[in-house]
Amino acid sequence: MNKKIALIISVTVAAIAALIALNFLLKARTSSVVANVGANASISSLVASAKELEAKGQLIDAQAVYQRLVSEHPNSQEVMNWQKKNEDINIKLLFSSTITAHSVLYEIKPGDTLIKISKEFKTTPELIMKSNNLSSTNIAPGRKVKIWTAPFSILVDKSQNLLFLKCNEEVVKTYVVSTGKNNCTPVGSFKITNKLVNPTWFKAGAVVPAGSPENILGSRWMGIDVAGYGIHGTTEPESLGKQATQGCVRMANQEVEELYIIVPVGTEVTIVD
Repeated sequence: MNKKIALIISVTVAAIAALIALNFLLKARTSSVVANVGANASISSLVASAKELEAKGQLIDAQAVYQRLVSEHPNSQEVMNWQKKNEDINIKLLFSSTITAHSVLYEIKPGDTLIKISKEFKTTPELIMKSNNLSSTNIAPGRKVKIWTAPFSILVDKSQNLLFLKCNEEVVKTYVVSTGKNNCTPVGSFKITNKLVNPTWFKAGAVVPAGSPENILGSRWMGIDVAGYGIHGTTEPESLGKQATQGCVRMANQEVEELYIIVPVGTEVTIVD
């Protein structure tokens, strides 16, 4: 065998072995953290452990304990709170510099821009800035930044007025939304086609500027490939959880701003009855 080819193969095998070993160690570490709480630990001791780990910034370990609570005590009155804690940690990890299974550490190259990098990895410039605590779009070659690599998708369930942010079919976070009156929000599979910060609302020929109390679009707009329909904020938070819109999906401003950071143009949006 050619020596050069043999060297390449040996290096590749070593790299794969190292990745397998790292993955094993990460799983073992998480398993040991959960095991250390005790096989027969009470709900109160598990909750206390999860809170302590979270306070220390050990988010992955804290999440493992919350997941144990959900799986071992599914009939508890607190199970929804534990699931919410899981989802909150998902967002904290997403917005932090912690490298997870769905992210990589990327070294900025000469000529790179946030827009270029985000297009390459199918993420958003805003998420790159948020997870790396960047205050400016100016980036210097040689710096290493966390980049999210897994695709997100959105599922809107009109029967529950809930929006689910998903990644690889797993729910990342659940949001309470408003959908269309008389079930008028379109059903089907769509994609986000455009995104706007502080959108202007064009109401029956009138122009309602951003910030106006009459502008029902709130602080963000993410349009889908059905003309006039999209996911947006609201000036009427009391309507959330109801069928109250002209067909769009309405979210709390703080939450639509969070979602806007995460999902890029092209994200799949599925709406079901």
